[in-house]
Amino acid sequence: MEQVRYGIIGLGNQGTFYLKKLATPGVVSGAVVTALCDINPARIEAARALVDFELAAFTDYKEMIASGLVDAILVETPHFLHPEISIYGLTHGVHVLCDKPAGVYTKQVKEMNEVANRSDRLFGLMFNQRTNCMYRKMREMILGGEIGEVKRINWIITTWFRSAAYYNSSSWRATWRGEGGGVLLNQCPHQLDLIQWVVGMMPKRIHAFCRFGQWHDIEVEDDVTAYLEYENGATGVFVTTTGEGGGTNRLEVVGNCGKLVAENSKLTLTKLAMGIKEYSETTDKAFGEPEKTVIEVETDGINEQHVGIFKNFTNAVLGKEKLFVFGQDGIDGVQIMDAMLLSAFLGRAVELPIDDELYLRELNKRIATGHIKVVEEKIADTEGSFGTASNK
Repeated sequence: MEQVRYGIIGLGNQGTFYLKKLATPGVVSGAVVTALCDINPARIEAARALVDFELAAFTDYKEMIASGLVDAILVETPHFLHPEISIYGLTHGVHVLCDKPAGVYTKQVKEMNEVANRSDRLFGLMFNQRTNCMYRKMREMILGGEIGEVKRINWIITTWFRSAAYYNSSSWRATWRGEGGGVLLNQCPHQLDLIQWVVGMMPKRIHAFCRFGQWHDIEVEDDVTAYLEYENGATGVFVTTTGEGGGTNRLEVVGNCGKLVAENSKLTLTKLAMGIKEYSETTDKAFGEPEKTVIEVETDGINEQHVGIFKNFTNAVLGKEKLFVFGQDGIDGVQIMDAMLLSAFLGRAVELPIDDELYLRELNKRIATGHIKVVEEKIADTEGSFGTASNK
């Protein structure tokens, strides 16, 4: 095989964006789009008009997979369908690159992962923020012991402002039935993946406070503050919303020997001359702290985002390099987002891993009482919405 033939399933904002990227000569070597699939024929025709070559068209993803025209599929549908389509692809001979989140609830993601573990096809997830040089460097330094044992993790990610027009662009958006959640499931899967990937540990308990439709006329969460506890005694705070202008994106990880701060596309290290615990137990001074140095950390400067994931996945299918992000990794972020929502549903802290059946029951209660939106479907230009350090 010299090229990977991709079929795109779902031609909304992301599917259209990916088509334009993959169709641009020289962007992803070894990748070619050969087929499109959407239940709405008008979207297929609109997508076809974006390129100057012929593309096969399908309204049923199973027919596209069976056609023999594709080696791999991109899953760009509403979140509930991610596991269903991924499972079908993996069991019918194609490689699967799924967009985030891996799914809406932990039970379906675990089922998908079990299938992926048995499959001889590659399963990847679009965690493009893992390509960001800042977060890769943070992970390397933390796991390498640069700041000592992690004590505290804070992430304020409020650069997600979304207008009423955004929420009204699709009938599935911001509904329990169509999306399964709000800012946690749509905007924040990258951060909820990174918050455990960068530090190398999952929280053991979460107490979250979610406001549903606080800033928009929607039924799901658009404002979240969560408190995280870890096995080693570390704590964390995660704050996000789609209701603020001029927002902040700041990840701060504090360890016994210093701290790392990622903000404004810059990574800063504060390094203590002596570990704070040792200093506290040995100094005869009542005030002050160990000597410290503050430096801007140099990275490799590489931040290819979606294109980086496409390059890696394509090369992995062609046998040229190892897969960077395994689809099975998606369960961790789903576990965290579901724990935050379950905590808010129950009004108390919850332990991780969560009770899969309990979460699904609580989610289904909200689906049953939710509303069905009727809107004029629109495709938005997402090119400027990703940012370089945080955004999807």
